[in-house]
Amino acid sequence: MKLYGRTTSFNVQKVLWLLEELKISYTHTELGGRFGGLDSPAFTQFNPMKKVPVLVDKDQAVWESHVILRYLAASYGGEQWYPACPYQRSLHERWMDWSQCVLQPAFMATFWGYYRKPCEKRDMVAVQQALDTCLECIHVLETQLKDTDYLTGNTLSLADIAVGSVLYRLTSQGLTVNLPRRVGLWYERIKLRPGYQHWIMSDFSELKAREAY
Repeated sequence: MKLYGRTTSFNVQKVLWLLEELKISYTHTELGGRFGGLDSPAFTQFNPMKKVPVLVDKDQAVWESHVILRYLAASYGGEQWYPACPYQRSLHERWMDWSQCVLQPAFMATFWGYYRKPCEKRDMVAVQQALDTCLECIHVLETQLKDTDYLTGNTLSLADIAVGSVLYRLTSQGLTVNLPRRVGLWYERIKLRPGYQHWIMSDFSELKAREAY
């Protein structure tokens, strides 16, 4: 199994975290950003969108980060990660889609608008609007976590991988983000996971004030 993508990519990190959770053996190739390589014919045969991450398993290429998460869970995760019951799967997947469609775009607007802009170029009104959306999302999570340790129960799931990957950068980029009690406890739990510590809680300072990929 091979994974392609730069480790400073938020979407690549999600996949790396799940690979650690599933204890899958793989090789990793840095691509994108300062590493380049996304326009090469060797890479575009795997992903015509010319983006990372891309997973190649037995010569079959899978792209889009949440599709890769589902693929790994279905192929190697068993019932904990990919329940046979479609409804039970939907309990995880709704949070994955919500994260990708609501939380992640708001977070990325703060990250690109604040962290990846030089100070003199920041539009702090737009950054605050995006941050307000992130804070609204956090309060949704606070309600969801009222009865369980993790987003869909008392064990880690794809929902936690997708949503939890946002929190480290959101809370570490220099903006004020106060986590409510239950979200804070959940965050402390996922920070204990070795894969989270290794891949998500990694240095991203090379991206500061860098406007190009």
